[in-house]
Amino acid sequence: MSSPKLSRSIAGRVAIITGAASGMGRATAELFASEGAKVAVTDLDQAACDKVAETCGNGAKGFALDVADPEAIARVVGQIAEHFGGIDILANNAGVSSFAPLDAGDAYEDVWARALTIMLTGQQRMVRAALPHLRQSDAARIVNIASTEGLGATPGDTPYVAAKTGVTGLTRGLAVDLGKEGITVNCICPGPIRTAMTDAVPDEHKEIYAKRRTALRRYGDPEEVAHITLSLVLPAASYITGAIIPVDGGLMARNA
Repeated sequence: MSSPKLSRSIAGRVAIITGAASGMGRATAELFASEGAKVAVTDLDQAACDKVAETCGNGAKGFALDVADPEAIARVVGQIAEHFGGIDILANNAGVSSFAPLDAGDAYEDVWARALTIMLTGQQRMVRAALPHLRQSDAARIVNIASTEGLGATPGDTPYVAAKTGVTGLTRGLAVDLGKEGITVNCICPGPIRTAMTDAVPDEHKEIYAKRRTALRRYGDPEEVAHITLSLVLPAASYITGAIIPVDGGLMARNA
Protein backbone atom coordinates (compact mmCIF):
# COMPACT_ATOMS: atom_id res chain seq x y z
CA MET A 1 0.00 0.00 0.00
CA SER A 2 1.44 3.39 -1.01
CA SER A 3 2.33 6.09 1.49
CA PRO A 4 -0.13 9.00 1.91
CA LYS A 5 2.79 11.19 0.89
CA LEU A 6 2.64 9.53 -2.52
CA SER A 7 -1.09 10.00 -2.94
CA ARG A 8 -2.38 10.77 -6.42
CA SER A 9 -5.41 12.57 -5.02
CA ILE A 10 -5.96 16.27 -4.33
CA ALA A 11 -9.33 15.64 -2.68
CA GLY A 12 -9.76 18.09 0.18
CA ARG A 13 -6.77 20.21 -0.86
CA VAL A 14 -7.27 23.98 -1.09
CA ALA A 15 -6.20 25.47 -4.41
CA ILE A 16 -5.97 29.10 -5.52
CA ILE A 17 -6.10 29.64 -9.26
CA THR A 18 -5.56 33.11 -10.72
CA GLY A 19 -7.05 34.11 -14.07
CA ALA A 20 -9.62 31.38 -13.54
CA ALA A 21 -12.64 32.98 -15.22
CA SER A 22 -11.71 31.67 -18.66
CA GLY A 23 -9.30 29.62 -20.74
CA MET A 24 -6.63 27.54 -19.05
CA GLY A 25 -7.44 28.95 -15.63
CA ARG A 26 -11.09 27.94 -15.88
CA ALA A 27 -10.18 24.50 -17.20
CA THR A 28 -7.80 24.06 -14.26
CA ALA A 29 -10.40 25.18 -11.73
CA GLU A 30 -13.01 22.79 -13.12
CA LEU A 31 -10.55 19.89 -13.26
CA PHE A 32 -9.28 20.44 -9.72
CA ALA A 33 -12.83 20.64 -8.39
CA SER A 34 -13.77 17.44 -10.22
CA GLU A 35 -10.82 15.80 -8.44
CA GLY A 36 -12.20 16.87 -5.06
CA ALA A 37 -10.15 20.01 -4.39
CA LYS A 38 -11.60 23.08 -2.71
CA VAL A 39 -11.04 25.74 -5.35
CA ALA A 40 -10.68 29.50 -4.96
CA VAL A 41 -11.59 30.92 -8.37
CA THR A 42 -9.93 34.31 -8.77
CA ASP A 43 -10.09 36.83 -11.61
CA LEU A 44 -10.91 40.48 -12.19
CA ASP A 45 -14.71 40.18 -12.35
CA GLN A 46 -16.64 38.84 -9.35
CA ALA A 47 -19.64 37.75 -11.40
CA ALA A 48 -17.44 35.75 -13.78
CA CYS A 49 -15.67 34.13 -10.82
CA ASP A 50 -18.98 33.21 -9.24
CA LYS A 51 -20.19 31.66 -12.49
CA VAL A 52 -17.11 29.44 -12.75
CA ALA A 53 -17.30 28.53 -9.07
CA GLU A 54 -20.91 27.44 -9.55
CA THR A 55 -19.86 25.28 -12.50
CA CYS A 56 -17.04 23.77 -10.45
CA GLY A 57 -19.23 22.84 -7.49
CA ASN A 58 -17.65 21.03 -4.53
CA GLY A 59 -17.70 24.23 -2.47
CA ALA A 60 -15.68 26.30 -4.92
CA LYS A 61 -15.87 30.04 -4.26
CA GLY A 62 -15.15 33.07 -6.43
CA PHE A 63 -12.94 35.95 -5.33
CA ALA A 64 -12.46 39.11 -7.39
CA LEU A 65 -8.72 39.78 -7.59
CA ASP A 66 -6.50 42.09 -9.61
CA VAL A 67 -3.00 40.61 -9.40
CA ALA A 68 -1.59 44.02 -10.36
CA ASP A 69 -2.76 45.31 -6.95
CA PRO A 70 -0.48 44.19 -4.08
CA GLU A 71 -2.97 45.26 -1.40
CA ALA A 72 -5.71 43.24 -3.06
CA ILE A 73 -3.44 40.19 -3.23
CA ALA A 74 -2.70 40.35 0.50
CA ARG A 75 -6.37 40.86 1.36
CA VAL A 76 -7.84 38.20 -0.93
CA VAL A 77 -5.27 35.51 -0.13
CA GLY A 78 -6.04 36.07 3.55
CA GLN A 79 -9.77 35.77 2.87
CA ILE A 80 -9.24 32.54 0.95
CA ALA A 81 -7.13 31.00 3.72
CA GLU A 82 -9.73 31.99 6.31
CA HIS A 83 -12.66 30.70 4.25
CA PHE A 84 -11.14 27.32 3.40
CA GLY A 85 -8.96 26.87 6.48
CA GLY A 86 -5.60 26.97 4.71
CA ILE A 87 -3.89 26.82 1.31
CA ASP A 88 -2.17 23.82 -0.28
CA ILE A 89 -1.86 24.74 -3.96
CA LEU A 90 -1.22 27.94 -5.88
CA ALA A 91 -1.58 28.04 -9.66
CA ASN A 92 -0.37 31.38 -11.05
CA ASN A 93 -2.26 31.54 -14.33
CA ALA A 94 -3.33 35.19 -14.81
CA GLY A 95 -2.00 36.77 -17.99
CA VAL A 96 -2.57 39.41 -20.65
CA SER A 97 -1.67 39.79 -24.30
CA SER A 98 1.25 42.21 -24.60
CA PHE A 99 2.22 42.77 -28.24
CA ALA A 100 3.89 46.14 -28.83
CA PRO A 101 6.48 47.33 -31.39
CA LEU A 102 9.66 48.81 -29.94
CA ASP A 103 9.05 52.18 -31.62
CA ALA A 104 5.57 52.66 -30.13
CA GLY A 105 6.82 55.34 -27.73
CA ASP A 106 4.91 55.75 -24.47
CA ALA A 107 2.43 53.06 -25.52
CA TYR A 108 5.28 50.54 -25.48
CA GLU A 109 6.27 51.62 -21.98
CA ASP A 110 2.68 51.14 -20.82
CA VAL A 111 2.45 47.64 -22.32
CA TRP A 112 5.84 46.72 -20.86
CA ALA A 113 4.91 47.87 -17.35
CA ARG A 114 1.53 46.11 -17.45
CA ALA A 115 3.02 42.85 -18.73
CA LEU A 116 5.67 42.64 -16.03
CA THR A 117 3.34 43.78 -13.25
CA ILE A 118 0.64 41.22 -14.02
CA MET A 119 2.60 38.23 -15.28
CA LEU A 120 5.84 38.40 -13.28
CA THR A 121 5.57 40.68 -10.25
CA GLY A 122 2.04 39.46 -9.65
CA GLN A 123 3.25 35.88 -9.45
CA GLN A 124 5.92 36.55 -6.83
CA ARG A 125 3.44 38.59 -4.83
CA MET A 126 0.93 35.75 -4.90
CA VAL A 127 3.61 33.31 -3.75
CA ARG A 128 4.76 35.55 -0.93
CA ALA A 129 1.20 36.20 0.25
CA ALA A 130 0.32 32.49 0.20
CA LEU A 131 3.61 31.28 1.67
CA PRO A 132 2.69 31.41 5.38
CA HIS A 133 -0.28 29.18 4.61
CA LEU A 134 1.56 26.90 2.19
CA ARG A 135 4.13 26.28 4.93
CA GLN A 136 1.37 24.71 7.02
CA SER A 137 0.55 22.17 4.27
CA ASP A 138 2.09 18.71 4.13
CA ALA A 139 2.17 18.83 0.31
CA ALA A 140 2.49 22.47 -0.75
CA ARG A 141 2.61 22.97 -4.51
CA ILE A 142 3.16 26.05 -6.67
CA VAL A 143 2.74 26.03 -10.45
CA ASN A 144 3.58 29.13 -12.46
CA ILE A 145 2.20 29.45 -15.97
CA ALA A 146 4.67 30.95 -18.42
CA SER A 147 4.67 30.34 -22.20
CA THR A 148 6.83 29.04 -25.00
CA GLU A 149 7.45 32.78 -25.50
CA GLY A 150 9.59 32.37 -22.39
CA LEU A 151 11.71 29.84 -24.28
CA GLY A 152 11.86 31.64 -27.63
CA ALA A 153 10.45 34.83 -29.12
CA THR A 154 7.93 36.14 -31.65
CA PRO A 155 8.56 39.52 -33.36
CA GLY A 156 6.82 42.48 -31.75
CA ASP A 157 6.29 40.63 -28.49
CA THR A 158 9.16 41.77 -26.26
CA PRO A 159 7.06 42.76 -23.20
CA TYR A 160 5.36 39.36 -23.14
CA VAL A 161 8.61 37.51 -23.87
CA ALA A 162 10.40 39.36 -21.07
CA ALA A 163 7.62 38.67 -18.56
CA LYS A 164 7.32 34.99 -19.41
CA THR A 165 11.10 34.49 -19.45
CA GLY A 166 11.12 36.12 -16.04
CA VAL A 167 8.58 33.55 -14.84
CA THR A 168 10.92 30.69 -15.75
CA GLY A 169 13.71 32.33 -13.75
CA LEU A 170 11.39 33.11 -10.85
CA THR A 171 10.32 29.48 -10.79
CA ARG A 172 13.89 28.20 -10.54
CA GLY A 173 14.74 30.73 -7.85
CA LEU A 174 11.68 29.89 -5.78
CA ALA A 175 12.33 26.16 -6.17
CA VAL A 176 15.83 26.60 -4.75
CA ASP A 177 14.69 28.87 -1.92
CA LEU A 178 11.72 26.72 -0.87
CA GLY A 179 13.09 23.25 -1.56
CA LYS A 180 14.41 22.81 1.97
CA GLU A 181 10.83 23.21 3.19
CA GLY A 182 9.47 20.57 0.82
CA ILE A 183 7.51 23.14 -1.19
CA THR A 184 7.74 22.38 -4.90
CA VAL A 185 7.67 25.11 -7.55
CA ASN A 186 7.32 24.25 -11.23
CA CYS A 187 6.54 26.07 -14.44
CA ILE A 188 4.39 25.18 -17.46
CA CYS A 189 5.07 26.81 -20.83
CA PRO A 190 1.96 26.43 -22.99
CA GLY A 191 2.35 26.74 -26.74
CA PRO A 192 -0.51 27.53 -29.13
CA ILE A 193 -3.68 26.93 -27.09
CA ARG A 194 -7.30 27.76 -27.96
CA THR A 195 -8.08 30.50 -25.43
CA ALA A 196 -9.58 33.99 -25.43
CA MET A 197 -6.08 35.31 -26.14
CA THR A 198 -5.99 33.43 -29.45
CA ASP A 199 -9.66 33.85 -30.40
CA ALA A 200 -8.79 36.71 -32.74
CA VAL A 201 -6.65 34.41 -34.87
CA PRO A 202 -8.83 32.94 -37.68
CA ASP A 203 -9.17 29.16 -37.57
CA GLU A 204 -7.54 28.77 -40.97
CA HIS A 205 -4.49 30.71 -39.75
CA LYS A 206 -4.37 28.56 -36.62
CA GLU A 207 -4.35 25.47 -38.79
CA ILE A 208 -1.57 26.77 -41.03
CA TYR A 209 0.57 27.79 -38.05
CA ALA A 210 0.05 24.52 -36.20
CA LYS A 211 0.90 22.39 -39.22
CA ARG A 212 4.00 24.47 -39.90
CA ARG A 213 5.30 24.72 -36.33
CA THR A 214 4.06 21.91 -34.07
CA ALA A 215 4.84 18.19 -34.15
CA LEU A 216 1.21 17.32 -33.44
CA ARG A 217 0.03 19.70 -36.20
CA ARG A 218 -2.74 21.29 -34.15
CA TYR A 219 -3.56 23.84 -31.46
CA GLY A 220 -3.99 22.52 -27.94
CA ASP A 221 -7.04 22.79 -25.70
CA PRO A 222 -7.03 24.44 -22.25
CA GLU A 223 -7.92 21.11 -20.64
CA GLU A 224 -4.67 19.59 -21.93
CA VAL A 225 -2.68 22.20 -20.02
CA ALA A 226 -4.88 21.77 -16.95
CA HIS A 227 -4.07 18.07 -16.75
CA ILE A 228 -0.33 18.77 -16.65
CA THR A 229 -0.94 21.32 -13.89
CA LEU A 230 -2.87 18.65 -11.99
CA SER A 231 0.03 16.21 -12.35
CA LEU A 232 2.42 18.74 -10.81
CA VAL A 233 0.25 19.48 -7.75
CA LEU A 234 -0.35 15.88 -6.66
CA PRO A 235 1.15 14.95 -3.29
CA ALA A 236 3.00 12.22 -5.19
CA ALA A 237 4.75 14.87 -7.33
CA SER A 238 7.13 15.41 -4.45
CA TYR A 239 10.49 15.09 -6.22
CA ILE A 240 9.95 17.39 -9.17
CA THR A 241 10.76 21.05 -8.61
CA GLY A 242 12.30 23.84 -10.63
CA ALA A 243 11.10 22.16 -13.83
CA ILE A 244 10.19 24.17 -16.92
CA ILE A 245 7.74 22.04 -18.90
CA PRO A 246 6.58 22.93 -22.43
CA VAL A 247 3.00 21.88 -23.19
CA ASP A 248 3.21 22.88 -26.80
CA GLY A 249 2.41 19.99 -29.13
CA GLY A 250 6.12 19.65 -29.88
CA LEU A 251 6.58 23.28 -31.01
CA MET A 252 9.94 23.69 -29.25
CA ALA A 253 11.13 20.30 -30.48
CA ARG A 254 10.50 20.94 -34.17
CA ASN A 255 13.09 22.57 -36.42
CA ALA A 256 11.39 21.95 -39.77
